[in-house]
Amino acid sequence: MNPNLPLAFLMEEEATINLQPNPVPELRDFLRNLPKAELHLHLEGTVTPETLVDLTRQPGRTPLTLDAARALYNYTDFTGFLMAFKAISEQLQAAADYELITWRMLQDLHRQGVVHAEVYVSVGVVYYWRRVAFEPLFEGMERARIRAERELGITLYWIFDAVRHFGPEAAEPVFLKAAELRAANPSIIGIGIGGDERKTGPEPFRELYAQAAAAGLHLTCHAGETVGPQSIWGALNIGSERIGHGLSAIHDPELLEILSTRQIPIEICVSSNVRTGCCPQAFDHPAREYFDSGLMITLNSDDPALFGSNLLDEYLLAEQAFGFTRDHLRELAANSIEASFLPPETKLLWLNRIQNYE
Repeated sequence: MNPNLPLAFLMEEEATINLQPNPVPELRDFLRNLPKAELHLHLEGTVTPETLVDLTRQPGRTPLTLDAARALYNYTDFTGFLMAFKAISEQLQAAADYELITWRMLQDLHRQGVVHAEVYVSVGVVYYWRRVAFEPLFEGMERARIRAERELGITLYWIFDAVRHFGPEAAEPVFLKAAELRAANPSIIGIGIGGDERKTGPEPFRELYAQAAAAGLHLTCHAGETVGPQSIWGALNIGSERIGHGLSAIHDPELLEILSTRQIPIEICVSSNVRTGCCPQAFDHPAREYFDSGLMITLNSDDPALFGSNLLDEYLLAEQAFGFTRDHLRELAANSIEASFLPPETKLLWLNRIQNYE
């Protein structure tokens, strides 16, 4: 094992990222100040062991030691990652918990130069595993979002995520809740299905996606992360506007052509795919081939507390592993704004700033 890896990533040696330990400070500064959006980020996956310890110090809770908290983050494969995500989510119990983790997430994004984020929240976990009301938790999230927009200038949209392997019946209340709350909370922008796509493809969710679209919600879908291109085809067939991961598209030339022609955004998560064992190492990832083939790709961190790589690190990794130049990285930042669900006038503002950024 590599002793330099964080405790959370006790993966096989060949699955390490191999990022250069001291990237050029000038490049890091360039990327930190480059305006960019984070489009594939799970709220629960931003919670660090230190934050879990803080949460459990509240009255009536069983305190966690830092070692016990860190132990929750250990996994060796994709299934283990899902169980680690579940264990972390189970520690989030009150509105104050969700307010704190949202605020700390937005502080961290701001430090990386992120100007806008579209964040998945696992409403499906709240309903299916914990069976508690979501509204009070959402109120805590919103308090932090509003504070961050006022104090830090960063904007955030929420994507309500269902757990696909629980099936459409479990997803239905998640999507209905998104539509219900959206009337008073325009920060709720869309829906999606995460979880284990080895258990079920997107097709069973077709009707629910049509209903969500009719309610004015945007549609996203994790696809092609752990299974083949058929999952991505399925996501397109049910109307997904963005594809989360899309790792296996590389195996289907016709699909690549469709993705390029239609400019369907692909939310690339390189470190995530390596850490979960979906991709052997960063250099094997098809991100550069997608870019050179004209696909609209964006860089994302997915679950940074579990993968040890934030969005700034993903941009640095793109430069080191794939040879992206500064102009390429500027283009990727522009893609993140263009692929977002921001209104056109806001997109134009950020795109102009990126174009003029030196």
